[in-house]
Amino acid sequence: MTQTIAIVGAGLGGLMLARVLHVHGIASTVYEAEASPAARTQGGMLDIHDDSGQVALKTAQLYDEFVGLIHSGGQATRVLDRDATVLLDQPDGGSGGRPEVRRADLRALLLKSLPIGTVHWGRRVESVRAAAHARHAMTFADGSVVKADLVVGADGAWSRVRSLVSGATPTYIGVTYIETYLADVEARHPATAQAVGSGGFFATAPGQAIFAHREPDGRLHTYVAVRKPLAWVREMEAADPQDALVRTAAEFDGWHPSLTALITEGQTDPVFRPVHTLPATHRWERVPGVTLLGDAAHVMEPVGEGANLAMIDGAELAEAIAGSPGDVEAALLAYETRLFPRSAAASAGSAQVLNLCLDDDAPHSLVRFFQSAGPSTQDG
Repeated sequence: MTQTIAIVGAGLGGLMLARVLHVHGIASTVYEAEASPAARTQGGMLDIHDDSGQVALKTAQLYDEFVGLIHSGGQATRVLDRDATVLLDQPDGGSGGRPEVRRADLRALLLKSLPIGTVHWGRRVESVRAAAHARHAMTFADGSVVKADLVVGADGAWSRVRSLVSGATPTYIGVTYIETYLADVEARHPATAQAVGSGGFFATAPGQAIFAHREPDGRLHTYVAVRKPLAWVREMEAADPQDALVRTAAEFDGWHPSLTALITEGQTDPVFRPVHTLPATHRWERVPGVTLLGDAAHVMEPVGEGANLAMIDGAELAEAIAGSPGDVEAALLAYETRLFPRSAAASAGSAQVLNLCLDDDAPHSLVRFFQSAGPSTQDG
């Protein structure tokens, strides 16, 4: 009897799992809460690592198409201080170690690679419970129920599936990112465009930072990082958007105008993103018929690891299932045995990088880290 596989969440990890299963001739169904692929923007640029994200794309037989999506020059990295003095300028060496692509383009590539009807849109899972015969029952927002032999939680930081295997929930680490965009930067903001350069950009100081990346259409996508309590974040979210930008910029008083323009000249309403994480050592005992991948399994500081881990999680889980026909429990055990140490190492590394961006010796601590680690780590 063919086992039914339900994947909750159509992010990069869930779609990668479905794609690699399809490569092996194994059917699955992806349930996604969003109404369509165009329901919201998919974020900015991703650096795709040669030891994780690119491995997954090769396993999915999509690497050649991925190469066509690469943003030339996007792998460059600059570190500046608050006075806009360039402390590190690492041009794109063309090594291909961590090329940049748009998240939306990568997601579209995965979606296109799946059979029509694999993804069921507008299907928000409200709860999942154990059912008879080692199956699980998913209850959707419209009250309907679907049962599956294997349920994979690929549903992000606030996963509904996670409760089946773990009582852990993400906690706020005291850092919030504020997302802004500048468009047509060469013509309208030349000093800022010059400061950022052609790829990734870090301007840091103790307790605060401005991260930005050049996108292929001439936009600068910015994340402003501040150490603030959640009460401050909620106050800013409730404020008039322009007032919130002004008040955020005030936190960077004394910074060079070419840098604060990334805040004050933003052409979209700011989006406040409090950073939540799971413990680096998050793991669970084997629960029959259910597992997690991506942020559902390991939420960590957003420094470039999350998307890559989600894709390699999806690819490895699919390979494990294909390699253990008729014994999904053996497949899940093999997958989780590799997942847990990989997640722990990546989580610890992500925390280290963010701390280097914001510690008392920033930006010099970050420069020393990049110089010692080599150019292949200077993305994210």
